Amino acid sequence: MKLDELKAHLKPGEVYRRADLEQWSKSVDRHIHALVKSDVLQKLSQGLYYCQKKTVFGHTPPNEETLVHQFLKDDRFLVMSPNLYNTLGVGTTQLYNKRVVYNHKRHGEFMLGKRTFSFCIKPHFPKKVTKEFLLVDLVNNLENLAEDKEHVLEKVYSKRQFFDVKKLERATKNYGSVRTKKLLRKLLSAESNTAYTI
Repeated sequence: MKLDELKAHLKPGEVYRRADLEQWSKSVDRHIHALVKSDVLQKLSQGLYYCQKKTVFGHTPPNEETLVHQFLKDDRFLVMSPNLYNTLGVGTTQLYNKRVVYNHKRHGEFMLGKRTFSFCIKPHFPKKVTKEFLLVDLVNNLENLAEDKEHVLEKVYSKRQFFDVKKLERATKNYGSVRTKKLLRKLLSAESNTAYTI
């Protein structure tokens, strides 16, 4: 049976595009519909499907990196959460129910499966999150934070000694907006002894 041939190629835990499945079926839409109905595939978004992986606890969700990679068809991206700002100890305490994906191809909010991702096109971002990048990203997004912005900047200034200044200068140069570069230059200036406010 042709459906079984397609099913035999599927690997639990993998994410597939419709175009990926076409190579194994001449009636791909009919077969996808049957596989979704039988709970073998889960539709994540238009043209994107997850081969369900079962454990003793039930179905496991798709791996985040695999999901984003297949959605973008690109491995140049960085997934992060604004909640990571709270690890810096600069006065942020809010919890945000979203994931941000810095990438070179897509912009906007997309629901993939049961998760919402905010895709943001940026020319430059690191391969992994560092605390220096995180600080620069926080200042880049200062206007979007729920906390008191001047208080956060004062805390950033007070934490200067906990950062590698050279790494922070490099992260600011590579990833900071014009405004962020201005703020962090003042905040990290060796001559400055007072916190800079907005």
